[in-house]
Amino acid sequence: MMKVPILALLICLLFALSNGYGGTKVGGRQQIEDVKTNKEVQNLGRFSVAEYNRRQQKSHQSNGGGGGLQFLEVVEAQSQVVSGIKYYLKVSAVRNGAHMLFDSEVVVKPWLHSKQLLNFAPHGPN
Repeated sequence: MMKVPILALLICLLFALSNGYGGTKVGGRQQIEDVKTNKEVQNLGRFSVAEYNRRQQKSHQSNGGGGGLQFLEVVEAQSQVVSGIKYYLKVSAVRNGAHMLFDSEVVVKPWLHSKQLLNFAPHGPN
């Protein structure tokens, strides 16, 4: 019987674990289950809408705008460990009485006390 070096076994094990064998893929998205009661997630949704409104107001200062979005709630969320935590949110909001869904991406770096809105756009088909 041939002896396999321990290092080779360790490399195979690490490769299998990093590719999702026996669990979730390292660095992959994780579904957040308690979205509606998760205060952090709801606050990130509120932040997304406020930041979107601020950017829209800044870029449309001259024309008076068509009314900002009003945050309702985050209805779905996922997180991913990157250089910080990246949140993928499905945000429910209202503009001029019309209910709308938006996809938002926010990166949070707790050690820097920072959060950054990367993307905020109308929800499209998956």
